[in-house]
Amino acid sequence: MTSKALAVLEKQASLAGLLLRVQIRRPLNLWTLRLVVGKYLNPQKIQLLGEMKGWAYQHSSGLQLDTMQVSKNAPRGVGHLIWASTMAWALDETPCQRARLLAIHDEAQQHKILIRYFQQRGFSTVRDVGASILDLPLRMVWGGAGSLMVADCTEVYKYSCHHWEDNKNYV
Repeated sequence: MTSKALAVLEKQASLAGLLLRVQIRRPLNLWTLRLVVGKYLNPQKIQLLGEMKGWAYQHSSGLQLDTMQVSKNAPRGVGHLIWASTMAWALDETPCQRARLLAIHDEAQQHKILIRYFQQRGFSTVRDVGASILDLPLRMVWGGAGSLMVADCTEVYKYSCHHWEDNKNYV
């Protein structure tokens, strides 16, 4: 991966008729990320198709992912574009080599679907976050109980780029 990976993805998105934007803030040695993909409905109006939110610390503890959403009417490949762009940003602009997220456990069947979705992208479960007092900080950060999962940013990037490449012509 080159330091221009995010710029390449932005150009590919544009050629596919999509708008890819990354908003970064740097409060107190912390990167906060909001990455969005949309499409122009007209010159003044954009329809949001998906987004990723997260944060990263100055030290290499990893990229912390909080929200990943793709609208039901989004074209094929938008989710892969979001994942690839997020990982490209993390690898290019932060010391992060690993990503971490919590697969929320709201409902058993939905939790299984989330786990499978994240595993397909290279995440593996580290531990369950539940009602233990030791889990309180993680529950406060992510807002609930679930499965704490980690992945190598480069592997998620490669997987997502491959699938974005396969789907970008269908946008």
